[in-house]
Amino acid sequence: MSEREDKIYEDITQLIGNTPMIRLNKIVPENAAEVIVKLESFNPGGSVKDRIALNMIKRAEEEGRLKPGGTIVEATSGNTGIGLAM
Repeated sequence: MSEREDKIYEDITQLIGNTPMIRLNKIVPENAAEVIVKLESFNPGGSVKDRIALNMIKRAEEEGRLKPGGTIVEATSGNTGIGLAM
C-alpha cells in the first residue's frame, strides 16, 4: 500500500495535490519516448480545479482578504467554481 492509502486524513484538503503519476510502457515503441500520465481522478474533485481553489483561499486568508467563515463569491459555473465549492 502507498503512504496515501495507509494514512487517515483530518479533512479533504489534505488529499489535494501529490497526484500520483504512472509510466505507460506500452504506448510507444521501447526506447522511443517516456510517457507519464497524472491520475487526476485521484484528487478529491476529480479533474476540477481543487488545487488552485485551495491555494486561492489560503492566500486570501493569509493576506487578510478572507476571514474564517467569510463568504466567497465566484462568477463561474466551471471547474474553478466547483473546486471552490468543495
